Amino acid sequence: MRVKNILAGLSALAVAAVLTACSAGTTGSTGDVRLAAGTPSGTAAESTAPAPSTSDTPVPVKPAKAKAVQPQQAAGVPCAVTAKACVDLSAHKAWLVDDGRITYGPVPIMPGKKGSTTPLGTWHVLAKEKLHLSREFNNAPMPNSVFFYNGVAFHAGSLSNFSNGCVHLSTAASLKFFSTLAMGDEVQVVR
Repeated sequence: MRVKNILAGLSALAVAAVLTACSAGTTGSTGDVRLAAGTPSGTAAESTAPAPSTSDTPVPVKPAKAKAVQPQQAAGVPCAVTAKACVDLSAHKAWLVDDGRITYGPVPIMPGKKGSTTPLGTWHVLAKEKLHLSREFNNAPMPNSVFFYNGVAFHAGSLSNFSNGCVHLSTAASLKFFSTLAMGDEVQVVR
């Protein structure tokens, strides 16, 4: 314990010596120390003013806590901020979003017809296929398919005829959805 106290004392002396040498510069005059502390030299105050006190122990400064900013969904997007794709069945629109910011859209869509409606809810991208052929509908081509529900996908299709449950997009929009969405991304379908 005594050795520890001696080492601590020597350490404090070494720190004080370094601080004094750094503050005094190469000339070692008290004027230089005062200049380092912000007191002008060459004045009447120089000979009578006491040197400012310094502490051997630095005072830790706590960084200000940054407020956690919760992302807000962009105006007009009816889905939760966690969604990467949002589909509004009643408005026949879809968006790609990231942390509440619209990255693409709104684009027109055509949802499923009565009896084959597009399922409402929160889903996740299950599979992607560049040129899917629907076995259920005589190998009908479904370019740029992004499946988010069993048998239901975003894909290029007619924007004037209802689908059989999928979300039809224009060819350009389907390509953007296909290239942007990744496996597991959240898809929300609302009415």
